[in-house]
Amino acid sequence: MKITVQRSGGIAAMTRVWSVDAVSPDEKERWVPIVEACPWDEAKSQSRTPNEADRFMYSIRAGQRRATLPDRAVTGPWQELVECAKAEGAESRGGFGNRR
Repeated sequence: MKITVQRSGGIAAMTRVWSVDAVSPDEKERWVPIVEACPWDEAKSQSRTPNEADRFMYSIRAGQRRATLPDRAVTGPWQELVECAKAEGAESRGGFGNRR
């Protein structure tokens, strides 16, 4: 499973991306519970809220799941997923698929 967290916005309007490839059984055992704990269905309503100036937005992908959340909604399981991806993932700049 590939997990990608993209953070965009903020005062500098920079985009940063962290990616993790959980392919081994040990990696999947670690990441699947973190991904499953996130309320993916609830995230659909969060993404429709208006953007707040100078705030971060997070686009999160985990396998076939997708969510876009404002910074203020990255709490609980979302926060754990984002922080683990930042700590353990490979970091790059730019967007998904190298778009900027």
